[in-house]
Amino acid sequence: MSLLVKSNARGRTMVELGKGELEYVGFAAYRLSLGETLPVAAGDKELCLVLLSGRVSIKGEAPGQGAFEWDNLGDRQSVFEDKSPFAAYLPPGSQAQVVALSDVQIAVCAAPGSAEKGLGPRLIKPDTMKRSVRGKGANTRYVCDILPDTEPAHSLLVVEVRTPSGHSSSYPPHKHDTDDLPHQSFLEETYYHQINPPQGFVFQRVYTDDRSIDQAMAVENSDLVVVPKGYHPVSVPYGYESYYLNVMAGPKRVWQFHNDPQHSWLLDL
Repeated sequence: MSLLVKSNARGRTMVELGKGELEYVGFAAYRLSLGETLPVAAGDKELCLVLLSGRVSIKGEAPGQGAFEWDNLGDRQSVFEDKSPFAAYLPPGSQAQVVALSDVQIAVCAAPGSAEKGLGPRLIKPDTMKRSVRGKGANTRYVCDILPDTEPAHSLLVVEVRTPSGHSSSYPPHKHDTDDLPHQSFLEETYYHQINPPQGFVFQRVYTDDRSIDQAMAVENSDLVVVPKGYHPVSVPYGYESYYLNVMAGPKRVWQFHNDPQHSWLLDL
């Protein structure tokens, strides 16, 4: 199967992971015009709605938790602004309506949930998100933890990363596809990409030690890369800036990765 899901140039759905593609992770990204409404139903999943750009109001209801409503959210017009996003956590059984108060791009991240956790819907504000710089030199990138393993959820982990022109990211290559804690955790992953300017592209390779998976992809604006297992580095050509939104989930909500030993020497540079 191809690990690259191409985006749609028109229509409400920018890109969507097909049902059954991954066991734990679900993902879709949508574009809305002013006044449009996006209905969201969690079912047996937990959701994290990430407002990529624009302004929205979100209202809905969660079983045993009652109604919720958050008005006039959003203060960035592009994922390349130096700002954290607004996001919302919705537990299993939730139903919500997202109303666009401007042109909007929004991501819906999904993973198995559990009503037994007793988690309620909550707004995740930008000023609560940890921002950090990872790597050095041409391996520098800028990270925003939207829903890390230090915040309550059942399965979901969500993070966004901006990578400057000419830099590498998710590099040196690392993987998290083996349930071997504390050394490594098993987490599926998706990469939702945007490029600045939008006519650009980045390269991403997904490969395993035995090369049973080995795909190198030219990724364009709003495309999705699926990482069921294996290493998954990204390279950004000169002149373009990269953004990606990562969604991870697995049987244990811990992010513990293993570097490719062939390339781990890069950490000593």
